[in-house]
Amino acid sequence: MKTWHRFAACIALGFIGGTADAVYQVRGGLSDGTVEIGPWQTGKSFGTVDASALTRAKVALGGLLALPSREAMYFTAQKDSDGRALDGRCTYTVRGGKLDGRWWSVTLYEGEGWLVKNAAKRWSVPASAVPVDEAGGWSFTVAPSAQSGTWLPTGSVPKFDLTLRLYHPSATTIQSPETAQLPTIERKECA
Repeated sequence: MKTWHRFAACIALGFIGGTADAVYQVRGGLSDGTVEIGPWQTGKSFGTVDASALTRAKVALGGLLALPSREAMYFTAQKDSDGRALDGRCTYTVRGGKLDGRWWSVTLYEGEGWLVKNAAKRWSVPASAVPVDEAGGWSFTVAPSAQSGTWLPTGSVPKFDLTLRLYHPSATTIQSPETAQLPTIERKECA
């Protein structure tokens, strides 16, 4: 084999290997200061100048379009409060109380940041759509079929995730997101 063939082969293998590693890293979980609060995860550097290039690539790939942390914080759940993967064939109750921010919403995604197709054309539950009880508690349902009250349809997808957006969070939540009181996600029944 001629020398230039070896160089070309090494360059091609290096390019393919480097590309594969980059894709693996960007599609992997957030390892850049990840904080877990029950079923929810967030990155400490989302929307900050401290975010690494890898974190920025992961945020861009997920379509999060992160605002600066003083304007919004993002928490994602891929499992319920018992640690089981969220399954679109199951019914869940998302239950919470006063969140430490000015406003919030929860959006349902089918992997890689895609909204789930559904006949009800519902993709998100805003704070204003959820009735609050006397103690400040609230809940809504996530299910494959229509439910009474406030609900998000899963479209019966095999797996999904929920993203909680907390707008104008307090300084305490920004500095120590692990102290945030976030909703629980309780699995009911599965079809």
